[in-house]
Amino acid sequence: MKSVLLIGLGRFGRHIALKLNEMNHQVMAVDINEDRVNAVLPYTTNAQIGDATREDFLESLGVNNFDVCIVAIGDDFQSSLETTSLLKELGAKYVVSRAARDVHAKFLLRNGADEIVYPEKQLAAWTAIRYTADHILDYIELDNEHAIFEITTPENWVGKTVGEVDVRNKHGINIMAIKHNGEMQLNISSQTCFVKGDSIMVLGNTKDMQRCFHI
Repeated sequence: MKSVLLIGLGRFGRHIALKLNEMNHQVMAVDINEDRVNAVLPYTTNAQIGDATREDFLESLGVNNFDVCIVAIGDDFQSSLETTSLLKELGAKYVVSRAARDVHAKFLLRNGADEIVYPEKQLAAWTAIRYTADHILDYIELDNEHAIFEITTPENWVGKTVGEVDVRNKHGINIMAIKHNGEMQLNISSQTCFVKGDSIMVLGNTKDMQRCFHI
């Protein structure tokens, strides 16, 4: 369990609060808007109405006591930048800030953010890849060159073993797991056989996987 300070309770921040609550983390939620604060009260440990660009208000929260501080402000970049900078100045251990544009990301990183989340850009990439290939079921980008894909088992793999396909030596792609009847099988060996209808979790260089699976 981690303690999280969540600042900004718009749609993005509210979804974060809901997920953190599902994961049983302790969440202190903050927003300048009373209605937004009241909306997340059932899903947080505590919630306060306040202006996160005010140093005295942030200091009163004891930001250095939280494991993670998330700045989810999306509609006011100046406030997001000021809040990010103040959090770091007040000793926040780890600051994650939301960016809406590339230039915003650069400024946030220079002014205290340890990491940037870019939901619109990240979701756009996922949508473009996920829905332009019939056999891709999910996609997670790890960095600019590597990703994890969940794909349907290629027809020419059905009935063959992992060793026979030998995709690691041929393409540098690692088979991480096979999902069979909705259950994930992680114990993969060279003798594991591919079955029609299963999906496969593969990890590797994005370009290698695009060539291998015709993405």
